[in-house]
Formats: sequence, structure tokens, C-alpha cells
Amino acid sequence: MSSSFGAIYKTSLALLTDLYQLTMANGYFCSGVFDQRAVFHLHFRKNPFGGGFSVAAGLEHAIELLEGLRFDASDLEYLATLRGNDQAPLFGPAFLARLAALRFSCDVDAVPEGTIVFPGEPLLRIQGPIAECQLLETALLTVLNFETLIATKAARVTLAAGADPVLEFGLRRAQGVDGALAASRAAYIGGTSATSNVLAGKLYGIPVRGTHAHSWVMFFEDEPEAFRQYAAAMPNNCVFLVDTYDTLEGVRHAIEVGQELRAHGHRLAGIRLDSGDLAYLSRQARQLLDAAGFPDAAIIASNDLDEHLISSLKTEGAQIGIWGVGTKLVTAYDQPALGGVYKLGAVQSADGRWHPRIKLSEQAAKVSTPGIQNVRRYLLGGEYVGDAIWDESLGLSAPPRIVDPLDPTRQKQLPLGASSEDLLVPVFRGGQRVMPPSTLEDARRRRAEQLGRFHGGIKRFLNPHQYPVGLETALYKSRAELIRRARGLSDEA
Repeated sequence: MSSSFGAIYKTSLALLTDLYQLTMANGYFCSGVFDQRAVFHLHFRKNPFGGGFSVAAGLEHAIELLEGLRFDASDLEYLATLRGNDQAPLFGPAFLARLAALRFSCDVDAVPEGTIVFPGEPLLRIQGPIAECQLLETALLTVLNFETLIATKAARVTLAAGADPVLEFGLRRAQGVDGALAASRAAYIGGTSATSNVLAGKLYGIPVRGTHAHSWVMFFEDEPEAFRQYAAAMPNNCVFLVDTYDTLEGVRHAIEVGQELRAHGHRLAGIRLDSGDLAYLSRQARQLLDAAGFPDAAIIASNDLDEHLISSLKTEGAQIGIWGVGTKLVTAYDQPALGGVYKLGAVQSADGRWHPRIKLSEQAAKVSTPGIQNVRRYLLGGEYVGDAIWDESLGLSAPPRIVDPLDPTRQKQLPLGASSEDLLVPVFRGGQRVMPPSTLEDARRRRAEQLGRFHGGIKRFLNPHQYPVGLETALYKSRAELIRRARGLSDEA
């Protein structure tokens, strides 16, 4: 299925950026370094929701943004109206002409969607003209931050549900149209089985599910009549919402109409509980359905569910077979942002040599990692045993030792004989896409397969196991030396 941007937006998205990206691009232009090559990395600093892993998502949307990078006439006309604090034009005509001629020309490497990722690991690396890379920062962060966050939340919810299907019901509570569509797509990568969002179904090929609301039941004189009318109109889609008035009486009415459906060659697909004590009501409903000869009728539950409530309900013995999760999934409750960042790693000089760059901070977690980074994941005995973040200009030893940049006492020698693969794969070369199109099913399969190869402790919701990720020793030493130099420390210090 095609991505949504081209289908919904009929205009350039080049201005989907912060103003400071344009002011810096103008500065590069005026300094004569607009086309000097640089490399940036996009990563996040902490797994969301207090969890032990994250699920990469949003790459296909990012690719579409990159492929469509154009400043059209209306963009340039608007930029020409902007003024500085002296009321003179903010951008000169020569710079605007350069933007008009701009076409995406960078090299991009990224982790495929559905990949399990960890803090500090680059999700995307972009290499090309400094101004071009700079202009893309905000849009890339917008897309990858949000979709990775939602895919991770969905993965946690589906882990809690186990083998039970999870339906994404969040459209009406999502953060606007874009948020709703991106959330439905990312949630499907994270493991949900279907969505109520029909436009997402059309755009992405996600299965859609849904029946009726309380208003349907309230419209008719009584509940049995409402169920009968719905069954007459939609005999092949009968899941009855039973809690408009009295929930268990609603189950009995659903059974009554279900028997009429059966007599006409159709079946009662199930019932939905949307309020009350879901554990108790689901057990009572299951007894009533089974006793009436409907053991295959599903019990679907909704009502502000998340991974923690689903886990609790299953512990209580709830007889729920399908989970409808909305608000807390598509709004990423209770962490509204991933906090991904986009940092300059190196700059190339005229002689072709790369020069690493580093950002310092009073907070150790905000000190950047220099170089041209990749991530190598090691597998032994069918289980992932560690990830090495390494600099392609420095290489890495075999087997490597990894060092936690926040705690140098945490080191791990990765085992000899382990197989390995680099997580970043080529996406663009010279602005041309080289990665074959990937489907959502590919991403779902990748997420499921990879989660199955990690230590089970990373999937705990409370105090998860910390999977070993660190800087390979050559990169760690290079970073430490750059920090020392930037802080003006002598060799004896």
C-alpha cells in the first residue's frame, strides 16, 4: 500500500520544518559551505514507558518525505515575505533561488521498520550536503519519533494480550488526522490485528473491524429490537454491544437474537463489553454464552485498556478473547513523546577526510557520539547477546568489547563465534532509493521474529532486563579523546 502523504497532501511539505533549520541553511549558503558533506544520526536516549525495548517505525513515511523534497513556488513566495528584526527580508533572492533548485541527493541508511532498537542506537544515518541534511532534521524527527513511540506501545499491549487479538480503536481520541493515521499504521507494525480507522484501512491495507455504538441501541424502543434490526441489516457482522443498560441482561438479549441468527444460517460473532468490572462481567457472560450453545462467540472488551490493565484482567481470570484498545494506545499514554534527537557526527573536508564532531553537556546523557555510526547485533544460540555501536571509519575488532558510555564500568566482551549483522541498511544513494519497498506485513513479521530472539526480561513492564548495548572500544576511545580535547584537558589531566 502507498504511504499517506502523497494521497492526502497535494502540496509540497518542504516547509514541514522549524525556522532555525532554514536560517542555518541560509547561513551555510552565505558561508560558502552549503554543499560541504556531513553526516547526522537520529537516535533516542531512553526506552519509552519504562520499558526494555523499542520498535522502529515510520521509515516508509520518512522515505516519501525525502523523495518529495521540493520547494515549490508558493513555498518560496512565503519565505520571501519573512522579515528579520530590522524588517528587512530574512532570506535573500540568491538563497531562495538555491532552494528552488534543491533536489534530494543524500545517502541514507536506516533500520528497517519493525526492528527492535535500544537507546543510543542510530535509527537513521544521513550523509550529504550539510544544508540538505539540516533542512531534513525536523521532518525526520516528527515522523520517526511518533511512529516508533506508537509501535512500541502497541508491542507492549500485544505482549500483554498474548495470543488474543488486539484491535486498535483510537481514531476518535487521536491527536488529529495525521496522528490518527500514523498511529493506526504504527500500531499495526507493533502487533495489533486490525483498526477501526477506515481511511487507514484504505491507505495501508490494514484489516478494519467494528460493529455498532450505544447510540444504535438507544435509538430503538428496546435493546432486543435494536439487536434484531442490526442482525437484519448486517447478519455477517454481529458483535452486539451489551452494556447500554444492564450488561448481563444485554448478554441474554444477544443470545436470544443469536439463536434467531442461527436459525437463518448465520452466527453470533460475539459481544462487546465497554464498562464495568470487565473480569467479573466477562466470566458471567462466558457462562451464559456457553450454556446457550455459543462457545465460539467472542467476548470483546474495550474501555481505556492498556498493557497494565490487560495483564491485570488476565491475572484475574477474565474471559476476554479480543481486546479493543484506543485512547491509551494512539496517544502513547503515559509518555507523549519519544524524545529522539538528530546529531551531527562528522564533517568531510575538501581532501575527502572525515572529521568527527561532538556536542558536550553538563548532562552525561546529552553528550553526543561522534563519527559515522552503525550498529552490529550479535546472535549466539538463537538469542541476541549484545549490540555494538561502531564507527565505520574506525572499524571494530572481532569479537568486539562494548562499553556503556554512561558507565564505563559496564563493559561486555561479545562472544567469539557469534554471528552478526549490521542494523543500518542502505535506503538512498545519491538521492535515489535503493531499498526495495517493504510491506507492513514484513515489518510485523520482523518485530515478532526479533522479539522472540531476545532475553525474556526485556519484555517485562516493570524493571525490565537491560539488554547489552555499548560503544565499540575504538569508538569509545575516540569519543573520550574528543571530550578531553573539547574541555581543554591536558595529557596529564
